Amino acid sequence: MKTMKYEDLSKKIIDGVGGKENVNSVVHCTTRLRFKLKDEGAAKTDRLKTTDGVITVVQSGGQYQVVIGNHVADVYDDLIKVGGFQDGGAVPDDYGEKSDMNLLDRFIDLVSGIFTPILGPLCAAGMIKGFTAMFVALGWISSTSGSYLILHAIGDAFFYFLPVILGYTSANKFKVDKFVGMAIGAILCYPDIVAINSSKTILYTLFKGTFFASQIHTTFFGIPVIMMNYTSSVIPIILAVWFASHIEKWARKVIPDVVKTFLVPFVTLIVTLPVTFIVIGPIATWLSTAISDVTVAIYNFSPVFAGLLMGAFWQVFVMFGLHWGFVAVMLTNIASKGYDPIVVLSFAASFAQTGVVLAMTLQTKNEKTRSIGIPAVISGIFGVTEPAIYGLSLPRKRPFVLSCIAAAVGGGILGFFGTKAYVNGGLGIFAFPSYINSASGINMAFYGSIIAAVVGAALGFILQILFGKNYVDIEPAAEGVPSDAPAKSTDPVAEAATVESSTTTVFNKATTLASPLSGKIIPLNEIEDKVFASEAMGKGVAIEPTQGIVYAPADGEVILAFPTGHAVGLKTTDDAELLMHIGMDTVNLEGRGFEMLVKQGDQVKAGTPLVKFNIEEIKAAGYSVVTPLVITNSKNYHTVKVITDKNEVDHNETLLALS
Repeated sequence: MKTMKYEDLSKKIIDGVGGKENVNSVVHCTTRLRFKLKDEGAAKTDRLKTTDGVITVVQSGGQYQVVIGNHVADVYDDLIKVGGFQDGGAVPDDYGEKSDMNLLDRFIDLVSGIFTPILGPLCAAGMIKGFTAMFVALGWISSTSGSYLILHAIGDAFFYFLPVILGYTSANKFKVDKFVGMAIGAILCYPDIVAINSSKTILYTLFKGTFFASQIHTTFFGIPVIMMNYTSSVIPIILAVWFASHIEKWARKVIPDVVKTFLVPFVTLIVTLPVTFIVIGPIATWLSTAISDVTVAIYNFSPVFAGLLMGAFWQVFVMFGLHWGFVAVMLTNIASKGYDPIVVLSFAASFAQTGVVLAMTLQTKNEKTRSIGIPAVISGIFGVTEPAIYGLSLPRKRPFVLSCIAAAVGGGILGFFGTKAYVNGGLGIFAFPSYINSASGINMAFYGSIIAAVVGAALGFILQILFGKNYVDIEPAAEGVPSDAPAKSTDPVAEAATVESSTTTVFNKATTLASPLSGKIIPLNEIEDKVFASEAMGKGVAIEPTQGIVYAPADGEVILAFPTGHAVGLKTTDDAELLMHIGMDTVNLEGRGFEMLVKQGDQVKAGTPLVKFNIEEIKAAGYSVVTPLVITNSKNYHTVKVITDKNEVDHNETLLALS
C-alpha cells in the first residue's frame, strides 16, 4: 500500500478547517487548497496559518483558501484520502443557496468553480499553441507542414471544443447531469450547426440597421434562428447549462421515477437547445461582444495608464480572488477578437515579485527565510508567486508594496508596446509564446513583453535593495493569536461568556459549588470541544449526564438563559460566574429536546431545576450530551479544582472548590 507523504499535514488541515463535517467541498489550483466551508467561523485560522507546510490562509470569494505552495497536488491527494471525501473532494456545491454570500463573492465563486478544474490543460493547450506560433515565426516549421497541423490541432482543439469542456464544469457547478452539460456544449460545436453561420443562404436580416442586425440563415419551426459561432465561446454555454439546471430540476419533479433515467435528459435537451439557439445564444454572444468592446475601449483610452493600474493591483486581485473576473474577460476577448490586451498587462507582476524575493533572499541572515526564498524565486520564474507573496513579502508589508510598484512599471511598458495575448498560455517564462501573433510573427509587441519582464524583475530587485533591507529579518506582523491559542467558538453562548469573563480582575472569596447534574465526571481537557477543553472560556469540569435535568449549583441569579435551552448561565451570591453548556454543538438543534425552566434575571436557590433536556433525543440527532460546567471568571480565583474522588456524582453533591 502506498504511503501517504502528507498524511499528518492533511489531518492538521482538516482539523484546522473545522473538521470533515464542516467541509462542503475542496478542490485545488496551482498552489492552494480551496475549501467551501459550512461555517468559516468554526475554522482555526490563526492556528492553521502557523502549521508547518501551510504558507497562509486566505478567506475570499466565498472560499477558505489554504495556501500550500508548489506541492499542493500531492497534499490534496492525501487530504481527500485522509478526509474520506467523495468524488476527489468535489462535494457538490450549494450554489444558489448560499444566502450569506454577497453578489461579488457569488460571482467569484461561480467563475472560479467553473474554470479552476480546467486551468492545467487550458494553460497547457495555450502553451502548445504559443510555441507552435513561435516555431512558425522563427522559420523552424512551415504553416503548411504536417508537423504544424498536428501541433496546432493539439493546442487548438481544447479551445475549439471549449463549450464541451465548460459544459462539464458548468454542469458540476449548477448540479446538472454532467453528460447533459457536455452534450449541450457538443451540440453548440456540431459541424452542421457551425456551418450554418457561414452559409451563403440568407433568408432575411433581422434587426436591420441596429447593433443587433443579424442575417437569418435558417429557422426552427418558423422561428428565426440567429446563428452564432459558438466554438471557443464561454458565456453562451455557461448560461445554457444554467438554464438547463432549472429545466432538469423541474423535469425530475414531474416525471415518474420509472422513466426518469432517459426522459429527464430528453426533456432537458429538447427544451434547452432550441431556447439556447433562439434566445440564450444570441443574447450571450452580444453580451460577450459588449464586454469585449468595453474592456478594449478602456484599454484604448490609455494603454499605458491601464498597464500601470493592472500591474499595480494584479497581485491584490489574485489575493482576493478577483482575478477570476479578468480570466473570463480574457477568454471572451480571445474568442471574439482573437486577442486580449487586458490580462497581459499583469504579466510583469510575477517577475517583479520574484525580483523582490531574490533580493530578500540575498539580504537575509535568517536561514529559514533563505530556505523559503530560494524555492520561491524558482517557482516565481515560472509564474507561481503565492509562496513568495504569502511566505515572504506580504507578511513584511513593504517588500510587497515594492513589488507592486515594479509590477506597475512593467504593466505600463506592456501597454506602451501594445503587447497582446493571442492564446491563454502558460505562466511566467512560459507565457512569452502566447504574445506572438501567428499572422504577423515576432514584432515589437512581443519584444515589449521581454522588456517588461526584465524591467519588472530588475526594478523589484533594486527597490528591495534600496528601500526594503530593514524589513527582511524583522518578525512578520502577528496576525491574530499565537498558534497554540484556542479557536474561537461559533456558539454565541460561548462567545458571550468569554467576553463577560474578561471584564473583572479582582479575586473573589473562596466558595464551593454542587454538581448541576447527575452523571459521570470527565476532566474538562478530555472533552471533544476544543474551545472548552483548552480552558479558553474558563476552568471547570464536564459531566456526562444520566438524568436530563440541570440544577442550580448554588444560590444566585440567572444571567444567561439561551432561547434554545442548550445553555444556562448563573452568577452566584459569592460572585462566581458559571456557564453550563448541555452537550457539544447542540445549538444546532435549535431548541429541539430542550426546555428552559427559568428566564434571565430570575433569582434561584441551590438545587432549583434550570433546564430539562431529552438525552435520547439529543443523542439520536447525533450530538454528545457531555456538559461542561465552566467558571467563566476563573481568573478571579487562584484555583478551581474538583474536590471529590468519585467517578460519578449526584446533582446535589459538592463538586468544585473555588479559592
